[in-house]
This record gives sequence, structure tokens and C-alpha cells, in this order.
Amino acid sequence: MINITLPDGSVRQYESGVSAYDVAMSISPGLAKNVLSAEVNGEIWDLTRPINKDSNLKLLKWEDEWGKKTFWHSSAHLMAEALEATFPGVKLGIGPPIDEGFYYDIDLGDKKLTEEELRSLEVKMKELAGKDSKYTRKEVAKPEAIKYFTEKGDPYKIELLQDLKDGEITFYQQGNFTDLCRGPHIPSTSYIKAIKLLSIAGAYWRGDEKNKQLTRIYGVTFPKQQQLDEYLALLEERKKRDHRVLGKELEIFTFDDEVGPGLPLWLPKGGALIEKLEALAKKNEDEQGYVRVKSPHIAKEAMYIRSGHLPYYADSMFPPMELDGVKYYLKAMNCPHHHKIFSATPKSYRDMPLRFAEYGTCYRYEQSGELFGLMRVRSLQMNDAHIYCTKSQFEEEFMKVNELYVKYFKIFGIEKYAMRFSKHDPAKLGQKYIDNAPLWIETEEMVRKVLLKSGLPFTEVADEAAFYGPKIDIQIWSAIGKEFTIATNQVDFAQAERFDLWFTNEKNEKERPIIIHRAPLSTHERLIGFLLEHYAGKFPVWLAPEQIAILPISDKFLDYGKEVRTELKKHGLAVTLDERPEKIGKKIRDTEIRKVPYMLVIGEKEMNEKSVAIRRQGHGDQGARPLTEFVTQVLQEIAEYK
Repeated sequence: MINITLPDGSVRQYESGVSAYDVAMSISPGLAKNVLSAEVNGEIWDLTRPINKDSNLKLLKWEDEWGKKTFWHSSAHLMAEALEATFPGVKLGIGPPIDEGFYYDIDLGDKKLTEEELRSLEVKMKELAGKDSKYTRKEVAKPEAIKYFTEKGDPYKIELLQDLKDGEITFYQQGNFTDLCRGPHIPSTSYIKAIKLLSIAGAYWRGDEKNKQLTRIYGVTFPKQQQLDEYLALLEERKKRDHRVLGKELEIFTFDDEVGPGLPLWLPKGGALIEKLEALAKKNEDEQGYVRVKSPHIAKEAMYIRSGHLPYYADSMFPPMELDGVKYYLKAMNCPHHHKIFSATPKSYRDMPLRFAEYGTCYRYEQSGELFGLMRVRSLQMNDAHIYCTKSQFEEEFMKVNELYVKYFKIFGIEKYAMRFSKHDPAKLGQKYIDNAPLWIETEEMVRKVLLKSGLPFTEVADEAAFYGPKIDIQIWSAIGKEFTIATNQVDFAQAERFDLWFTNEKNEKERPIIIHRAPLSTHERLIGFLLEHYAGKFPVWLAPEQIAILPISDKFLDYGKEVRTELKKHGLAVTLDERPEKIGKKIRDTEIRKVPYMLVIGEKEMNEKSVAIRRQGHGDQGARPLTEFVTQVLQEIAEYK
């Protein structure tokens, strides 16, 4: 008999070889019907895989992240089966689950898929799903696996096998389809009830521009048709909120081929947004005792070797420039520069904690296929800061950083968020991570303690830490439920030693500081992209690049319009005056399209009474009010966000 421990702490005994599905059935047949996969001792398994030793077990349903991912991974295999049936000889790359759905990279030679063929694939997938084919797992020796895919003529699978060893190769089969896959999968294709293939894109094999470009098919599936219908309605709403479309319509940013891909140009309204976000950051950071520093956009190779970013980070950095036999790199991160600033003058415990802040521009070489509007760019302006503190100060400093995140969430109306606590993988010390096991364990426990004390929602994830220490990635959800990784909060126990950073403690001894890397407002690029979609372009008045539009009914009232503009600008408000000889209806419609929070319509009555007729974006006519009263109202509204 073996002991199975469930999430509530209860322990049940079963015969060795019991499956997670058997356990679910023993609890409730209704539960078993809704379970998709299982977490066994921290690993995600098929429901039908035998458990042969005492284990911790969590049953995963659609509501669980890995329940969905298992469902979508299985759907990718179903699509691959449909592809092989529809296009004999198709060569398959990889087909993973993603945040919403799945994709499969395929090689169809010179053939281009049409929309009609995509719909035919959906029909074929539904037909295959209805056959109730079981997903079965089989461990395969490497020579056997290579032989299988060689005979099949699948070069991409053979290439993937080169990186695997005997004992870590598994095949999964359903119906007439077999794939190289580590799993897990749902029990049967019949679980897949609703199917939609969404789009076709190009993707370089293994993300390398030097490799062949394959065809990537994106899709999504659900256990119920109603869920798919709701998702497709959500997609339509997202299209309306697409930051790339809104950014162009609202004249926030642009890209230009002669400037280069991934290098955004901020138009005046985008510049105004940036100024407001920087003002918000600086106000809060000034209140918390940050000091401002500045660093250059390039540095010698030697500094990045010393920091460890080379070679760890080389693929994400632009190629070096050479001058007088010395290599220089565009700055991909601010931290090494800040460490140099710290070491420029002696420090004592009286100086600690020391908080350096910089809105520094960094440059990262994202693959061209991964560039996406403002979300993935090559030039980024970061709300960066590094906190140098003692071990005894760490908890308070880390807590303050997390509290600042939560404060910003409230300001922007972000109601759903979670912290992703990324840890190291002990098996990769000295390769992917700094080789210091005791410090990893100690530092991760320090972070965990703060998260538990703060009461913030978080999940722990292995093998996603920074190379120099654990980190927290902050996940936020927009008003329509779209998830973003907005920022990170990192702990660094390695750089102080690499840069010989120290301060004199109370005993007059040298001591290494702990370093916290933080960027609560992310980058201007990512944050503004998120906010465009979150607000659907309708920024709150404090943030709007154009806060008030003055709309005279006719040219006779232009002089009064200029008086109103002068008065509003006196209070620091962003105001425009529509001097066009257009009818007031058109002026109102055009201003609505620009999503300006307030419109002030002025005619003879308003001019004589020194008042304004107010229209609010999305709320229509708000009536007339004295100008002085309106100014007070707007200033109070702006002050509330603080």
C-alpha cells in the first residue's frame, strides 16, 4: 500500500500502481469526470499514469492553469493528427500549449494554407475528437525513436531527439497519430468539444532567424461550446482595444522602417503620457527616499563580463561595437552601471539602505519574429531602481517595494494581480545560475517569508529565477481579463561580490550589501501598451495626454475660448482649442473619437456668464457650470488618484 496526500492534508491509502484518475473516482465519479491531469510531487502527470510510491497529489481541473494547459497540449496533438490526415507528408515541428490555446509549427513546403483549408481542419479535428481516442504514453529508447522519425521523414523531430538521452524520451499516441512528447495529456480526445483555429503566422524553427521559416497555426479549444462562444466575443472586444490600433488612432506612438523594427517613436501625446508616468514614479520614489542617478547608453565588454551578463545574457544584447580594439555594448540593463556608482564613494551602515533610481533607456535584441507593438521592443525606457541594504533591512525594503506595486495597481484600477515567485533549479547551478547553493536556499526563504507576511497572492515556480538570485514576476490582468507580465522584483546576492561592493558596518568591518532590483512601473513601452488596452484608450483625466477640448459653437466665441484655455493652462491642465470652422456636432464627434475626457462647449450664454457647457467622455451632456467651479472639480478629480 502507498499513501496519497491530498491538498487538504488528508491521507488515503491505495495499492501501488494506482492512477490519479482512480483516486478521483474513489472520491467522487463527478470529480473524476472533470479532472484533466494531476500534479504528482510537483510534476504534472497524465491522469492514467501509475503512481508507485507515497506521493502528494493535486487533481487538476479546467479552472487550474495546468489543467487548461494539458487540455490545450492535447488539442495541439489532435490538430497535428488532422494535419497529417489532410496533408500527407506534412513535417511537424513543435506544438505546445500557450497562455490561451495552442499552436503547432509545421512545414508544408511551398504550400500556403488558405482560410477555407483552416476551416476544413477544424471539421477534421471535430471528427477525430468524436472518436474518443485515448492518449497513451510510451517510453522509447533513443535509437528506436530516431528510427521511427527517420522512416516517417520528420527531420524536425530527429533534431529534437539529438538533445535528449535514453530514459527521457516518450511518445504519445492517439488514434493514428504518434508524436515525440513529454506530456502530459488528457485521457481522451472526447473531452474536446469546441474547436476554433484562429490564425496562421510564420515562425522560424526554434526561434532562430537562421533556420527555415515554418507555418504556425494557432488554435483554441474548450470543454463546452458556450465557453468558446464567450471567448470569441472576448476576442472581438480585444481587437477594439488592441494597443497597436489605438496607439495609431490616438497618435501615441509610431514605428518607422528607416528607424528600425522594435524602436518606437513617441508622438507628442505619447511624450505627454511618459511625462505623467515619470512624475508619478518620481513623486512616490521621492517620498520613499530614492535618489536619482544617470548612466551612459554604452559600456565596455569587460563590465558585462564582470557582472555575469556575458555570456548569460549575450543572446539578448545587440552585437558589440569595436573602438581602438575595445568592444562596447549597448546597455541592456542598468544594474552594472548602478553598482559602479555605488562603489564610486565609500559607504557606511549609516548610508544604508541606499536607493538608486533611474529612468534609463536600455536596448535588447529581441528576435524580429517576437517583436509585438509596444509589448516586445528593442528600445525600452525602464522605471528602474536598485536598493542596496543590509540583511536586517531586507525584509522592510522588499515589503515596501511590494507595497508600491499594490499602490500603483489601485491607481490604475488593476483589480486582479498575482506574484510569480521564480526560483532556481539546483541541477543547473554553475550553468544557468550562480553556483552557491546555500545562498540560493537562504535568499529564496527570505523572499518567501516576505510574501507570506505581506499576504499577497503568489505561486512558486522552479527554474525561472535570474542568474544572480530569485525574483518575483508580477502578473496583472486588464479590464477584459487579458494577462500581462508587467514588471519584476529581483533579489541579487552575487553582484556585490563580483563588483567588490561593501560598506562599513557598526563593528567597522567590511560587509556586502544585498541588492534588490525593482521596476514597479515596468517600461514606458509595456505599461502604456497595457494601459491603452486596459482603458480602451479612454485614459482617466489625470493621465490623459489631452484632458480638455474647448469647442466654440462659432468663430464669434474664439476669443472667449482662448480665455478659457489660458485659465485652464494656468492650472497645468492639457487643453486644446478647436478653432476649425466646423459645425459643433462634427467637433463633438471628432473629439469623442480622440477619447478626450472633457469637452467644453461654449456659445453666447457661456461667454456672457463666464461658464462652460460640459460634456464627459462616455457620459454625454453634464450641464453648464461656472468656469471656476469646473476648474475646481477637475483638479479634485486629478488629486484623487494620488
